[in-house]
Amino acid sequence: MSLAAYCVICCRRIGTSTPSPKSNTYWRDVRKIIKFTGSLILGGSLFLTYEVLALKKSLTLDTQVVEREKMKSYIYVHTVSLDKRENHDPFSTVDVEDHECAVWLLLRKSKLDDRTARLQAVQEMSETHHWHDYQYRIIAQACDPRTLIGLARSKESDLRFFLPPPSLPSLTEDYSIEEELRQLLASLPQTELDECIQYFTSLALSESSQSLAAQKGGLWCFGGNGLPYAESFGEVPSATVEMFCLEALIKHSEMPTHCDQIEANGGLQLLQRLYRLHKDCPKIQRNIMRIIGNMALNEHLHSPIVRSGWVSLLAEAMKSPHIMEASHAARSLANLDRDTVREKYQDGVYVLHPQYRTSQPIKADVLFIHGLMGAAFKTWRQQDAEHQGPTDEASEDEARHTTCWPKTWLARDCPALRIISVEYDTSLSDWRARCPMERKSIAFRSNELLRKLRAAGVGDRPLIWVSHSMGGLLVKKMLLEASKKPEMNTVINNTRGIVFYSVPHHGSHLAEYSVNIRYLLFPSLEVKELSKDSPALKTLQDDFLEFAKDKNFQVLNFVETLPTYIGSMIKLHVVPVESADLGIGDLIPVDVNHLNICKPKQKDAFLYQRTLQFIRETLAKDLEN
Repeated sequence: MSLAAYCVICCRRIGTSTPSPKSNTYWRDVRKIIKFTGSLILGGSLFLTYEVLALKKSLTLDTQVVEREKMKSYIYVHTVSLDKRENHDPFSTVDVEDHECAVWLLLRKSKLDDRTARLQAVQEMSETHHWHDYQYRIIAQACDPRTLIGLARSKESDLRFFLPPPSLPSLTEDYSIEEELRQLLASLPQTELDECIQYFTSLALSESSQSLAAQKGGLWCFGGNGLPYAESFGEVPSATVEMFCLEALIKHSEMPTHCDQIEANGGLQLLQRLYRLHKDCPKIQRNIMRIIGNMALNEHLHSPIVRSGWVSLLAEAMKSPHIMEASHAARSLANLDRDTVREKYQDGVYVLHPQYRTSQPIKADVLFIHGLMGAAFKTWRQQDAEHQGPTDEASEDEARHTTCWPKTWLARDCPALRIISVEYDTSLSDWRARCPMERKSIAFRSNELLRKLRAAGVGDRPLIWVSHSMGGLLVKKMLLEASKKPEMNTVINNTRGIVFYSVPHHGSHLAEYSVNIRYLLFPSLEVKELSKDSPALKTLQDDFLEFAKDKNFQVLNFVETLPTYIGSMIKLHVVPVESADLGIGDLIPVDVNHLNICKPKQKDAFLYQRTLQFIRETLAKDLEN
């Protein structure tokens, strides 16, 4: 700028100077113009050159930095000949920056044969929260299935460790998802099935395509413990078909050979599509997770389950604030985790605590067995307030309100316990049963539950049974049956005590009330066995009383003092005080009805605090060791 101004001034001076009379004046002026013009051109050129070089320097990119950033987005696997793979360490020659060494060292450590080192590596990964997105993605892409499952079962794991599930294959144009489900069900073996599997399968397959098309409004979320099939049939055809298909698939998935067929016919992907489609319907998602949990009992199916992306979905469900969803996911992941879990949790057996991997040593088990028309979670919820009904909604303060007090209150007060809740199907009336062909006696159910509980490792530690209503009769029968089987001796030897919540040791008036046709016109086998004049019930009471005295079991009995409304017409004192008296242990009357005898109002309520005291005192020596 200054050079240009100087040239302009000089030119003006030349233009305004008076003409010289001398002859050389003209040439002097020409020389001045040439001199200043040359200076202007030279200065301008130098200035432009300087600006261009400066601009070029400012826009130059470090290509090495670019290449390093590209490297962060990909995992490069070196191809190794088959004869060298056994001794080849894929991480021994990885060229990474110093600040990324920790990621690769943890990956390498997670693949070691040393189990302790592997578990420590997974724990360190799960506790790391300062990494960038691409570093979590490196772990997600490079870790093996064992590490991925371990991260899913680690409480502090970031969900960025888990890749989104792979894209699902597109549906055939001519088929809806209901028809795909029916097609999968039809491809499974239909011979040598028990009556209930045949019932659910035939009912799902019998619905016509016209009934499927009658309603396309989506699935109907059924509430309660069971599905009122008789009432809903024909009203919501597409929902009926899908729910029947899922119920049938649950039963099929209890058979290992049928699990293989479900996987081979694309069942994992189809169930995942249904799971994603109905995020707003927890009942559907829980049924699907039951199927996945059953399939995970077969170790050869672990790889297909992982490859199909189910670990990512289960990891997300584990963090759900809803106890039922989290517990179903926890069961499936525990069955997949063969690195830290020896036990296998069959359908209906749920671990409430600990659901994640933990360094806390587990010293004893507490088992919860519900009663007639109960369930693994809703039976043990906090007593409902008068202004609200039962809900699965998570409370902001679980210390004040919980949908499952063993999961929240007891686990917090006794962290060294493994807490298990069991679920099985019951009904008041045969015509309202989920499976009309099913006629399961207390003896049959006790053997079935005993087998499942033994597979879950029940009996390996000291244990306490907590039961409500008919569940107490099952506990008594299970212990008597276990005493007759040498392989079940550990269950007897490790049983320390039993809590009975309004258990009808001497029968109940329930079976005698058939006034309300809706419920008791055709009493179910379970209800009939509760009759006061039942020979089987009297034999069970006499045999168990003698057995319990001989084994010196610690016993605590609670009994209701208020009547219970059954439906809208029956008001019944289900278990009177005299029937709840086992003959040993304390008998404590409580001013509640039969449904609320196992549902404390608050954490500091007498019902919970007395139960907690019994558990602590009975297991005192075991918890100290």
